[in-house]
Amino acid sequence: MIVALIVACEVGFWVLLAGGLALRYLAKLPKASVAVLLCEPLLELVLFVATVIDLKHGAEPDWKHGLAAVYIGFSVALGHQTITWADARVAHRFFGGPPPVKPPKYGMARAAHEWRTALRWMLAAVIALALLQGAIWYVGDDGEIGSLREWQTKMLFAIGINAVIAMSYTLWPKREPDRTRSSLLE
Repeated sequence: MIVALIVACEVGFWVLLAGGLALRYLAKLPKASVAVLLCEPLLELVLFVATVIDLKHGAEPDWKHGLAAVYIGFSVALGHQTITWADARVAHRFFGGPPPVKPPKYGMARAAHEWRTALRWMLAAVIALALLQGAIWYVGDDGEIGSLREWQTKMLFAIGINAVIAMSYTLWPKREPDRTRSSLLE
């Protein structure tokens, strides 16, 4: 049941996003669009409640419960950014909006962009870690919590990977190509 609900929440996210953007651009109803997009967090709430109910009724915590916590963490931390990303592209591609702002390619501006991105992913992992820890406390010492601990380890790994990637852009910033040298080679 939990895996089906995770899939339903993911599908629901994209349906709400498409519906919100359709209301904004096709129906010219921006307030209704915002109302629809604000329903997105309800999907995470439904998944959270269903997971708690499943555990309360005696289900042994397993990878599905951990996946639910991870999905909620990532949706909460990255959902707004995904909506903003899609909105900018739909506005530009189909409704004459300005082109989406591209991230910087070089130097410390790129490093700052990478840190902002990494921090969003790290926040997602921290939210997942907190939900997983809450599930561990909820189940107690009597339950089998090994799979939840494994998910916590994976989230710590995700935090580490994002920190390494962002740090690499800080320590070794990508340099803009030398225009004079490249024009001489042509």
